[in-house]
Amino acid sequence: MPDTSQPFPHLFTPLRIGGVEVSNRILSTGHDTSMAHAGHVTDAMIAYHEARARGGAGLIVSQVVGVHETARYTSHVLMGTDDSCLPGFRRLAETVHAHGTRIFAQLFHPGREIMEVADGTAPVAYSSSATPSDRFHVIPRAMSVAMIGEVVEGYGAAARRMQEAGMDGVEIVASHGYLPAQFLSPQINQREDAYGGSFENRIRFALEAIKAVRAATGEDFAIGLRISGDEHVEGGMRDADSLEVIQALAPLLNYVNVIAGTSASLGGSIHIVPPMSQETGYVAPFAHAVKQSVDIPVMVAGRINQPQEAEGIIASRQADMCGMTRAMICDPMMPAKARDGQADDIRACIGCNQACIGHFHKGVPISCIQYPESGRELIYGALRRAETPKRIMVIGGGPAGMKAAATAAAMGHHVELHEATAQLGGQALLAQMLPGRAEFGGIVTNLRSEMERAGVSVHLNSEVTAESVTRAAPGAVIVATGGTARLPQGMEFGEDAHIVTAWDVLRSHANVGGSVTIADWRADWVGLGVAELLASAGRRVRLCVNGTHAGEMLQSYVRDSMVGRIQKLGVEIIPYAQLFGADESTAYFLNTANGEPILVEETETLVLAQGTSSRDGLLNTLDSYAGQVIGIGDCMAPRTAEEAVLDGLKAAWAV
Repeated sequence: MPDTSQPFPHLFTPLRIGGVEVSNRILSTGHDTSMAHAGHVTDAMIAYHEARARGGAGLIVSQVVGVHETARYTSHVLMGTDDSCLPGFRRLAETVHAHGTRIFAQLFHPGREIMEVADGTAPVAYSSSATPSDRFHVIPRAMSVAMIGEVVEGYGAAARRMQEAGMDGVEIVASHGYLPAQFLSPQINQREDAYGGSFENRIRFALEAIKAVRAATGEDFAIGLRISGDEHVEGGMRDADSLEVIQALAPLLNYVNVIAGTSASLGGSIHIVPPMSQETGYVAPFAHAVKQSVDIPVMVAGRINQPQEAEGIIASRQADMCGMTRAMICDPMMPAKARDGQADDIRACIGCNQACIGHFHKGVPISCIQYPESGRELIYGALRRAETPKRIMVIGGGPAGMKAAATAAAMGHHVELHEATAQLGGQALLAQMLPGRAEFGGIVTNLRSEMERAGVSVHLNSEVTAESVTRAAPGAVIVATGGTARLPQGMEFGEDAHIVTAWDVLRSHANVGGSVTIADWRADWVGLGVAELLASAGRRVRLCVNGTHAGEMLQSYVRDSMVGRIQKLGVEIIPYAQLFGADESTAYFLNTANGEPILVEETETLVLAQGTSSRDGLLNTLDSYAGQVIGIGDCMAPRTAEEAVLDGLKAAWAV
């Protein structure tokens, strides 16, 4: 029964999954960390998962483990195809178990969904049939019956190794359009043998894989299945199709873990790690339908960022366990804080996708823009206390300055933060004004709360000069004065041209005409967001991007969801466009690929989204200051909130 003395009584009720009991209903779902090396578990990966176990997660599902040599969908995938994997998984299991957390491994074959491999060449991809994948432009080879047998055997062999290593269970990945889903889908599976055609034939591969795992491990080992409900792709699996599959396979499983989307299309892949534009907990209704039709625990994920959201889903019996992966990347201590009545201290995920899945897509270890300690546990995992506390002056109250101040104060230093304006937040205050990005303001709320808890003395409307720094004589000065809207140099702008900046638009400081051209140099969320904002208000918008495509600098799921929205609004996107000038009615660009002119006529207002220029005047005047001076964030070089916060962390450790 739920403990009604708990602030989240249902969330902190134990759950039995086959022969495994977990202490609470918070799940870290399987997600690639890019921390594997040569197919093996590493110290960095163990430290990463230990942080979530220490923070109180009930269950961790570690990242995908390839069951066959053809399962190498990236150059940094874990492999379970031989016994060399055992020592790493054994250390991982022992480390997580020491904190009372249970851990499962994901068993995986991508089928046709191959992203990249180590030597840069394209391998032969295998699937149920030779049906192409639109997202990665892969045409696979249909698996022979003999190869199907090899892969099925691989599931069983990998599961046996996971059990031998001390893992508590395994989860077969049939979600997001990966190999089992490719057999299940009548759109993809065009086979005419025992593995294609009828429903009974299409589930045969998944059925054989589950049976192989069970035969190799025994009854006490937990076996689950992860599966997408709606794949969100034309002709793909829908909730009703997936529910039929789940009902057929449930008698062989100890649990089912549901999600949405598919890797096979741009629109479907958004749901693999849904950005902040998606509604929180939006897969829960499908989980509820599953729970009403099966007798095994049902897990669900999909933008469940806060304990109150998870509590509501579990209390309403929509699911038995909630995947809160990004919530724990952002704050590994989230479960413990929720359990101990400190929910207000939780650093809430804002769904930006920049450093978590964004890092994975770059092939580098995942992290978090708000909490760069994630993924860097071997460096910053344990907060270092200052041996000799200093007086530290932080100048600038954007994300960089706030992170530096909060961290330095938590380390024991005496910290004062000075912000020249009446409000903390810097450029994050602008970011939250864009459509679908209101949650970005959470970075300000979270860092402000961290400063308050750490005891930072905050001074607003406090303009700092080199002279005032000298008078105060702090032991260290951290300069985080940020930047201003960049105005391009050398442009041919007529006196009658109506030109404003994206910052002016967001601050409502600009009178924008009915026909707008946006000169988007950065190719990030600013140009896209302003385009959506103005198009939603009924204006004609042309987005001219100095890049190959709109949102080129963004994580793909964020980009694709934003581009999809502005296309529905009728925004015209013009790529390869370098701004040259403007007059009363025309904006002039050069095609960066061929040097030909691009004339955008009937332009009443030109909006400049040209990035940021450093506000580094104070930093430059402190060159002769006798104490330690560290510049961070955009005052050093214009970048993003991720680099600003990481700079702040590094600066605090450097003083």
